[in-house]
Amino acid sequence: MAAKLRKGDKVVVLAGKDKGKEGTISSVDPKAGKAVVEGINIAIRHTRQTQNSQGGRLPQANPIELSNLALLDANGKATRVGFRMEGDKKVRFAKTTGDVIDA
Repeated sequence: MAAKLRKGDKVVVLAGKDKGKEGTISSVDPKAGKAVVEGINIAIRHTRQTQNSQGGRLPQANPIELSNLALLDANGKATRVGFRMEGDKKVRFAKTTGDVIDA
């Protein structure tokens, strides 16, 4: 199945403790159905000090379910993603505006 949300997409969180926050997808795990979004779902990771890195409490972005994310369209509003054929290419488009997402 084609990916509706991809790395680099601007998304908004629909549910959970970070509801309403916006961010950019930094990585996607399609098998688990999750994505890591910068600045979203932050947890404190306690790390031990080593010779080459400082220890302490480091904030880390944890994966969030893809179903709890929605793509932001050109107007900055949440939209669903559809697919259509343009010529011989399959492209993603925003359902709210009909604009093509991929260039």
